[in-house]
Amino acid sequence: MDVTDNGHRPTGPVEQVLYEVKKTIVGQDALLERLMVALLSRGHILVEGVPGLAKTLAVKALAHAIGGDFHRVQFTPDLVPADIVGTRVYHQASGEFQVSLGPVFTNLLLADEINRAPAKVQSALLEVMQEQQVTIGRETHHIPRPFLVMATQNPIESEGTYPLPEAQVDRFMMKVLVGYPSPTEEFVIVERAIAPAPITQAIVDPRRLIEMQSQVEQVYVDPALIEYSVRLANATRNPAEVGLGELQRYLSFGASPRASINLVLAARAMAYLRGRDYVLVSDLAELALDVFRHRLVLSYEALSDDVTADQILNRVLHALPVPTPVAAG
Repeated sequence: MDVTDNGHRPTGPVEQVLYEVKKTIVGQDALLERLMVALLSRGHILVEGVPGLAKTLAVKALAHAIGGDFHRVQFTPDLVPADIVGTRVYHQASGEFQVSLGPVFTNLLLADEINRAPAKVQSALLEVMQEQQVTIGRETHHIPRPFLVMATQNPIESEGTYPLPEAQVDRFMMKVLVGYPSPTEEFVIVERAIAPAPITQAIVDPRRLIEMQSQVEQVYVDPALIEYSVRLANATRNPAEVGLGELQRYLSFGASPRASINLVLAARAMAYLRGRDYVLVSDLAELALDVFRHRLVLSYEALSDDVTADQILNRVLHALPVPTPVAAG
């Protein structure tokens, strides 16, 4: 959905947010849409792309458009969990410990190059993502709502990195691959870079966004579409069941049940984004790669044959029969 193509300012709150962000960001429509899907469905995103593709700017502009707080953490090998979640600080004058909250206490958190931090730091962040709270000493502190983590990885560097374990990557709702802009888009990017930066206006506030999240939960999902999501996940574990037995050697493990759950949750948000109160098959198909690609554990044979998770998923999607849901009631 490119809301800037209408020739006039959009009226819906979601469209207005995207319209406002696109005053700053050029050519990252898919990333911006997935960020909104994650926000509306209370998920988190892992983004993979080379430096300089406006990943940080996209999250920052979105934070301004929703009137929320934004924090960025540059992950490095010397970070400790307290740098992320906070710690207790002793004040000598009062003789008491006081809690100093970390940067995770925000609405939008950018975890830049998450694979550069050691396992303890990664686990601390992923625990916050899952539990939406932090325990420091004996006190439990709840994370502000709404809360979105966008973690980035640089695919071209592996020195000094700590790859996320599969079980932890599974906690991200989506993994989005960000590519280079087209020459036309890059021209506009350079034009905007040498001009005064536009001021992003707050279109909604966090309270309104929470209301929108509740509305997303009312979007109707036909049981046939839930079954389709489950069959897709099962086909990655047993490809022979959909006539793709030759793919079995490329898969060590298929997608977990979190894949089918998150695909339905994301599809509801996508339907809401499209202005519908019911999910279509196209919503599931459009998001399937983003939701599933990081949940497949490929075998050594897949790596040696240069077979990617996306290639496997595309073959599975083509092999699965498309469901025919009944009309939304």
